[in-house]
Amino acid sequence: MFPNFINHLKKHVELNIDEIATLKDFVKIIEVKKKDFLLEEGKICRYNYFVEKGLLRMFFVNEKGVEQITQFALENWWMSDHMSLIMEKPSVFNIQAVENATIIAIAQSKQEQVFKQLPQLERYFRIMMQRAYAATQMRFKYFHDFSKEESYRQFISLFPDFTQRIPQYMLASYLGLTPEYLSELRKKA
Repeated sequence: MFPNFINHLKKHVELNIDEIATLKDFVKIIEVKKKDFLLEEGKICRYNYFVEKGLLRMFFVNEKGVEQITQFALENWWMSDHMSLIMEKPSVFNIQAVENATIIAIAQSKQEQVFKQLPQLERYFRIMMQRAYAATQMRFKYFHDFSKEESYRQFISLFPDFTQRIPQYMLASYLGLTPEYLSELRKKA
């Protein structure tokens, strides 16, 4: 039913057929079209989203009215506004589909119940959060250590799948570049 999700879980924790059947009771499958929103600024985030198929972006609109992309997620990646999710406060972010997508959503309200029935998932989510935090730390370092051109080259070497699927203006927003400058960098590559 959602093979990427189950295979991803099994890379990190053991799950038998009965446990997979139990898990299915706790997840919601969401089909979103390109440009549909899973979360809009000002609303409370209620779910952790796993990308079974497709591509999502998280962004905010700055004081100048310009979109600033903070994160992308493609197959086997998670996305959520964790501050809004945990604190039950209105989000300052938007989560939108860049492509048509199939999303596996786990409600925050059901997460503790899932962990009680499937305790190995608590370990899984700890691993995912540690990896996400480490990636955020490295992104922050790259932002301060690398030139704009080095940041672009680092991104395309680490995530070649993204560069084929993300529109140029979105990649520019994520990297803090203008679309024109990104076009120049691509011509050099």
